[in-house]
Amino acid sequence: MRKLKRAGILLFIMGNLYGILCGGLYFFQENLLFLPSILPQEYTYTFSHDYEEIYLDQEDGARLNGLYFKVANPKGTILYFHGNAGDLQRWGEITSFFVAKDYNVIVMDYRGYGKSTGQRSEKMLYADSDLWYAFAKANTPESQLIVYGRSLGTTFATYVASRNNPQNLVLETPFYSIEHEAKSRFPILPVKKLLKFKMPTYTFINEVKAPITFFHGTDDDVVNYDHGQRLFTTLTTNQKEFITIPDGGHNNLVIFPEYLDSIDSVLEKR
Repeated sequence: MRKLKRAGILLFIMGNLYGILCGGLYFFQENLLFLPSILPQEYTYTFSHDYEEIYLDQEDGARLNGLYFKVANPKGTILYFHGNAGDLQRWGEITSFFVAKDYNVIVMDYRGYGKSTGQRSEKMLYADSDLWYAFAKANTPESQLIVYGRSLGTTFATYVASRNNPQNLVLETPFYSIEHEAKSRFPILPVKKLLKFKMPTYTFINEVKAPITFFHGTDDDVVNYDHGQRLFTTLTTNQKEFITIPDGGHNNLVIFPEYLDSIDSVLEKR
């Protein structure tokens, strides 16, 4: 009887812990997925390259903030969807790498990042991506428009590329889906039922008609290298390339020769 009582107590404790884990994932997943820093509206960006600050108004009242770097004789325009942390002061500096290569760059902050406002949902993040693509298309020929996604931004980049006809699509440290990422981290939880944000990149990628290039490091501790490979294997197009960065992490691919030696030709793909 005493053993049964102990077993019952143990099951009760384990059940409660499991419930707490499920509740934590459901209610705090947005805090795990999105890591924004917020800027005051009067903040002034400082970069070594000239830029124009852009605001786009969404139908639900959100106001989206972006940067438009312009060069004198651009090779093309890069529409850049950034990762899940920081704000445009950081990402403007990161994308200056492409400005120095004579590309115009349009980079934006998602809702709740930097100066961008609005209630965040997966549906509205896709709608915002459409809005930014329309802005880019209105300012550059679509045949010269390169869509670039990094980490979290690879879903939005793939989504807009699947609905349009850009010159090419570049994905840095891409993932198969948020559900797949969550399952790898929380294998005992019913993540499919708990997730509000699914971001199924794999459902968009085979609708992309442009050439697609993946960059992924073998030592990526945020999005496992195998997860990028899984997404790549779903591609049925022949216009695809997977560039492996040996020892590359999640945020440092730009320092490796495998990235530096290939990025120019990748951006020029048609």
